[in-house]
Amino acid sequence: MAFKFILAALSATAALAQLSEPATQCRGYRATNVVQGDSYLSADLVLIANCSVFSKDVEKLKLLVEYQTDTRLHVLIEDADEQVYQIQDRVLPRPKSQNTPANKAALKFNFTQNPFTFKVIRASNGDILFDTSSSPLNFESQYVRLRTNLPQNPYLYGLGEHSDDFRLPTVGYTRTLWNADGAFLPTRSNLYGSHPVYFEHRGNSGTHGVFLLNANGMDVRIDQTDSGQQYLEYNTLGGVLDLYFLAGPEPASVSKQYAEVVGLPAAMPYWTFGFHQCKYGWPNIDHVAEVVANYSAAGIPLETVWGDIDYMDAHRDFTVDPNRFPLDKVRALVDSLHSNNQHYIQILDPGISRNGSYGPYARGEQKGAFLRVADGSDYRGMQWAGQVVWPDWFSPAAQDWWTSEIQAFYDPKTGIDVDGLWNDMNEVSNFCGDTNCFNSQSTAASLPRRPVSRYTRRASPAPKLGLPGRDLFNPKYRINNHLGAIYASTLWTNITNADGSRQYDTHNLYGSMMASASRAALLARRPNKRPFVLTRSSFAGVGRAAAHWFGDNASTWEHYRTSIRQMLAFAAMHAVPMVGSDVCGFNGVAEQYMCARWALLGAFQPFYRNHADITAPDQEFYRWPIVAAAARKAIDVRYRLLDYIYTAVWRASVDGTPAINPLWFWYPGDEATWTVQTQWGLGDSLLISPVVDENSTSVTFYLPKDVWYDFWTGEKVVSAGETKTMGTLDFTDIPVHIRGGSILALRSKSANTTAELRKQNFALTVAPGSDGTAKGFLYLDDGESLDVGNAKSEITFKWDGSVLTAEGTFGYHTDLVIESVTVLGQGEAKKALAKPLSLSKGFTFRP
Repeated sequence: MAFKFILAALSATAALAQLSEPATQCRGYRATNVVQGDSYLSADLVLIANCSVFSKDVEKLKLLVEYQTDTRLHVLIEDADEQVYQIQDRVLPRPKSQNTPANKAALKFNFTQNPFTFKVIRASNGDILFDTSSSPLNFESQYVRLRTNLPQNPYLYGLGEHSDDFRLPTVGYTRTLWNADGAFLPTRSNLYGSHPVYFEHRGNSGTHGVFLLNANGMDVRIDQTDSGQQYLEYNTLGGVLDLYFLAGPEPASVSKQYAEVVGLPAAMPYWTFGFHQCKYGWPNIDHVAEVVANYSAAGIPLETVWGDIDYMDAHRDFTVDPNRFPLDKVRALVDSLHSNNQHYIQILDPGISRNGSYGPYARGEQKGAFLRVADGSDYRGMQWAGQVVWPDWFSPAAQDWWTSEIQAFYDPKTGIDVDGLWNDMNEVSNFCGDTNCFNSQSTAASLPRRPVSRYTRRASPAPKLGLPGRDLFNPKYRINNHLGAIYASTLWTNITNADGSRQYDTHNLYGSMMASASRAALLARRPNKRPFVLTRSSFAGVGRAAAHWFGDNASTWEHYRTSIRQMLAFAAMHAVPMVGSDVCGFNGVAEQYMCARWALLGAFQPFYRNHADITAPDQEFYRWPIVAAAARKAIDVRYRLLDYIYTAVWRASVDGTPAINPLWFWYPGDEATWTVQTQWGLGDSLLISPVVDENSTSVTFYLPKDVWYDFWTGEKVVSAGETKTMGTLDFTDIPVHIRGGSILALRSKSANTTAELRKQNFALTVAPGSDGTAKGFLYLDDGESLDVGNAKSEITFKWDGSVLTAEGTFGYHTDLVIESVTVLGQGEAKKALAKPLSLSKGFTFRP
């Protein structure tokens, strides 16, 4: 939800004017006591001369280099005393080294001793992937800087969350990572999540990734020196340099290697791939019931209804408005949805109303679940519920309290039997814009000003939880936070967490930790079922716990296009496959023809939800005839393809294979694909090329050199690597192509719900490649169990030009069959089978 107030923030121009060039005059460190083993290297790093550009130099550092696997190199530069903050293993567990011998690794680490600089080199071709030789290392108490040289005109991607171009600009560009509310998705700004990983693509030389495991606020600058040297530079407010270099060399291999570092994404319940509807501003429960009925009357399948903060009493979690959303009526609606195999999800914000008569607050206060200030009192701020406190996710008491509240309020017998949870405002978004906050519900005198940590006087600082003596409010190096100072409109950064760490260091982790806590609570509620959590704020590794949507976009064509770029980054590069944007836009007025196009586009993204703001007119699909027609077509084809999409996202949860592919992932040697950002590969086989211009009935798109088939007509297209134009596209049309060499397993027909869909048989579409062969994959399970064990089928279909075979494992019991086989490119080739092909065992079939 968007802020409903105006912030007085530091201008972006002023922030960008602050450069780190004085740091380049520092002399850095020299390496001593070098020890080299078969699969590691260690050394001490000693400051050559005092520099202290923005804060005090850390004089003694330690270097550890690990050849962790044959494709992963780990480089850690930390303070010798191990006081500088490092992300806790409980938040993001680090991968263990497999101790690959250095001479067998794909990446090599070279270094100079005085001054200490290093290079990471691809062993196969000598490519220098990371090179710090032209600039010294700065490691201060509140400023860490590391610069790497890059090739001219590099192809860089990632560093989310942002709304900028998919391929990152290379001159004068700053990516700021500091989680913040970002209504209307401003460009060149920090948004809801921080993912400090980038991919660099070098064509046939390979693709590699670089991940900095650091949660501190940072500016990542991509620019050129006066002499024209291209570089990428990290400028962080602290933390250590915990770097993971991922060798690839195939683009999708980098995705898989990154997922191994941050954790594989969670498997999603089958039903979550259905169509979802939400609206901030639905007036009462009767209106919600009308929305459900209207979708049914319009013949548009609706899988899940969402409850925004409207359902709450005074915007307080774990309550319902007694007049507009009385509990008995909400329960009746949920029962009705469930009886129709539909689902219901509610929102939970982290701000907890600070009211002694409010049970969740009183119980949390008793357990010690909330963040506190120096005198032991609550840290207070403002959010939708008025004056609020926030859970301290580093406290075990917070998880215990959160789980108890969720189990009680969502008790199926006495409460609301939700099917999933939605975490919003968890950046954290605080309506107190600065330290002088006041409004009608809370005066400045009643709020703590610059609270001093209750841990400031520790005699022996705990290891890796943060250096003492820092200015935790106003560090001299100012990152380009679009809201201003780092404490502005969020939790104040000098607050101490339960384990002694500070919000200054852990701010970017709050949203992901809330999502993990919500997942744990849902698992406690239903231990054997896959939980579903949707989060707005995120950090690296959030996919282990949650899905993500891209926040408060606008009903504009630009944000329609932005939704593609953001999906490409998160699903292909940030190990979060279950992603999507608010279809038709959240803020502003959705125009019907744009909404029709967006209904089609959204159907080919993993998470598919229509959602709008309270200030926006209703925009449910059935409200315009053209949008209703587009939605019926979109959902019909999505549901027929649902097992294909489900299989792609399941595979991501198994080994990190991206469910969404930029075109250059498929054709890394084709330079024309490297900047494509309005098309995407869905799974292994489908190329989506939506209309992207306002009021247009045509689209120009790139078709790489290959054999393709029009998904809708079956027409074969042999492309030499060409830009194509398709015209006369109605507002119910979206171009989709099948890549040659593919076999698609589709449901033979659609259904109103995913439960009904699972009863439908399958049809195979064979799209032979240039060599006449094709291959496809289908995964089947019960769609909901947390651990399906051996009750799953992993089926590989193969076509050799005349014979179709199915092989694999067939542990999922099913009576479903393949009703028909269509071989494209051979005239009238659809064959309804006299004897259907069983999916409970392998087969050989000659059409």
